[in-house]
Amino acid sequence: MYSQRGEYLYCATEMIVQICYVRHMRIIAGRFKNQEIKTPKNASTTRPTTDRTKEAIFSHLDATGMLDGARVVDIYAGTGALGFEALSRGAQSVTFVEADATIAALIAQTARGLKGPDVRQVAVKIVRTKAEKYTAKLAENADSAPRADVVFMDPPYAVPTDAVNAQIRDMTAVLADDGVMMVERSVRTEDISVPDGYEIYLQKDYGETAVFYIQKKQES
Repeated sequence: MYSQRGEYLYCATEMIVQICYVRHMRIIAGRFKNQEIKTPKNASTTRPTTDRTKEAIFSHLDATGMLDGARVVDIYAGTGALGFEALSRGAQSVTFVEADATIAALIAQTARGLKGPDVRQVAVKIVRTKAEKYTAKLAENADSAPRADVVFMDPPYAVPTDAVNAQIRDMTAVLADDGVMMVERSVRTEDISVPDGYEIYLQKDYGETAVFYIQKKQES
């Protein structure tokens, strides 16, 4: 099937609901540059990070060298655009956390579609569960859980700030000592907070989006 713009439309039908996605989003830079990220046709299903915001986020992470060989967790992954961009720019592994079965399947298709000599050197894991369940379980098992070097958390703006703060607290339990957590919120929502021992070391606003960078407090 073709869209009006001549792009292929791929559709999956379950019961009487038909879901289609258009192949048009791509990785911006790195070893998988220009490779395709599957996205749902229904724009209300996900809220992808804008290109402007994504470029700014990865410009900061690239400048700090945080992505080289990093273990990344992409919570509220959606299309997986942030996680795949990190993988392309040097991350060694990405765990995508996504509750929606159809969207999680698109992440899997994107991962299978990656091409290049480095494909076998990277690892992708998809966890289909709610973000709050995932973060709570990690916090409960923090002693044995692997450390995360970079965490992306881009919850729907409708998620209450208290809930986001709880998930931030959970994830700091497994954040590497020199790791970074990036949280996206609406500029109209209440600012997030971080647990003792951590700090928001940088905040940037891009239109409707506020981006917070969290790290362990540096000893003076």
